[in-house]
Amino acid sequence: MTYELYYWSGIQGRGEYVRLALEAAGAPYRDFARLDGDRVLSAFGKGIETPSFAPPFLKDGAVVVGQVAAILLYLGDRLELAPKDERLRLWTHQIQLTIADFVVEGHDVHHPIGAGQYYEDQKPEALRRAEEFRDERVPKFLDWFETILERNPAGPDHLVGDRLTYADLSLFQVMSGLSYAFPRLMERLYGDYPKIAAVSAAVAKHPPIAAYLKSDRRLSPNEDDIFRHYPELDP
Repeated sequence: MTYELYYWSGIQGRGEYVRLALEAAGAPYRDFARLDGDRVLSAFGKGIETPSFAPPFLKDGAVVVGQVAAILLYLGDRLELAPKDERLRLWTHQIQLTIADFVVEGHDVHHPIGAGQYYEDQKPEALRRAEEFRDERVPKFLDWFETILERNPAGPDHLVGDRLTYADLSLFQVMSGLSYAFPRLMERLYGDYPKIAAVSAAVAKHPPIAAYLKSDRRLSPNEDDIFRHYPELDP
C-alpha cells in the first residue's frame, strides 16, 4: 500500500516531519501537492467524515490522519520507528508533542501578532519576540532534549531506546530549521549541546536520509516556511 501525503507545495513546513519518517523507513508514498499542486488540498476534505483541520494529513487506505504528532504516532509501529513497549511509545509521542510546541514558537517569532499579517507589519513585535526566543526559549527546549539524551538508559545515541525513532528524525528537522533561521545563535549554542549535535549528525548520515537530503525531493528552506531567516532577528 502506498501512503498518500498531503501538504503545501514549495515549503518543508510541518509536512517534512512526516516525510522524514517515510523516507527513513523506505516507505512508498505519493506526495500529492508537490506532484499535483495545492489544489488537491482543498478538494481532498470534501465528503470525509473526519476532515483534518489543516495539512499535513496522511491517507492510508480508508484511514485519514491529521496533525503531525498523530500521524507519526500512527506510522511509528508500521514503519518500525517507535518502541514496542507502550510506556516508551507514549514517551516518544510526548517528545514529539513538545517538538510541535517548539516549532510553533519558532514560527511565532516572525509572526508574533498574527499569521495572516505580513512580517513587515509586525517587525517591532518580532524583534522583541526574537530576543526572548533566542535568550530564553531555545536554551530551555535544548536543555530538555539534552537531558533526555543524558538520561536515556540505552545511551545518548537516541532520544528513546537504542534505535532510531521518529523523535530523532524530528529533532534533526527542528535543529535544521533553527540553524537556517538563527545561524549566529546556533553557532554560539551548538557546542553546549554535544548530544543533540551527535544525534542530528547521525540522522543526516542515516543512509536513506542522506540520500533524501541530496535529492530534489528535499526542498531548500525559504522565507515562506516555518523557520525563516531574517538577519535582524539573529544579531
